Amino acid sequence: MTDYLEEQRNELEAIESIYPDSFTVLSEDPTSFTINVTSDAGEHGETVEATLRFTYVAKYPDEPPLWEIYSQENLEDQDAEDILTLLQQQAEENLGMVMIFTLVTAVQEKLNEIVDAMKNRQEEERRQKEKEAEEAEKVAFQGTVVTIENFLAWKAKFELEMTELRRKRQKEEEQAGKPKLTGKQLFERDHNLDTSDIQFLEDGGNNVEVDESLFQDIEDLDLDEDDPDFDPLEMGSDED
Repeated sequence: MTDYLEEQRNELEAIESIYPDSFTVLSEDPTSFTINVTSDAGEHGETVEATLRFTYVAKYPDEPPLWEIYSQENLEDQDAEDILTLLQQQAEENLGMVMIFTLVTAVQEKLNEIVDAMKNRQEEERRQKEKEAEEAEKVAFQGTVVTIENFLAWKAKFELEMTELRRKRQKEEEQAGKPKLTGKQLFERDHNLDTSDIQFLEDGGNNVEVDESLFQDIEDLDLDEDDPDFDPLEMGSDED
């Protein structure tokens, strides 16, 4: 016949020696105790913790002990659910043997996995932020790429704004009783207008192109320029 109490006492002594700083007895009848389990530190010193509470049942270890997460730190709800599921699986696999050390070790490994996952998420978030910052800097440096679509949209908006501006200005002038300026008044008001053509010629250059072909047969003409009665205007009438 199995002496359950003896097996439980022996395991309890072993557990206390293995976890002297994290083992706490809560009650002796039934035997209930807690073990604080902490993950290894992450890259930036972050850890997750779970304090497990175990309670022996009368026929332990032929029957699994009772357990619960007594307290926790930095554990998400899903992580806590995963730990409880893990304890159930490990207990079923170790029925008939004292199993507290096995259960605690499994939870310890799970907490380390959680910290690794946190590290990976943080690293991914960091890379994503760097990527977004690089893309934002690239956009700021290059400016907005002009496409037919956004140019037409800008043009339509610009023309609408200019039309509205002209309408508003015309309305203000009408309300102020301001008459429409004549051409003369425009010249008197803006002296740049009377020099605009000159400026245009200066900007474009004063070069005048001459078609020399118009004069290429001038030497063939029978012109008696020494004749005092010579009149070029009568040349056309002689032909008649």
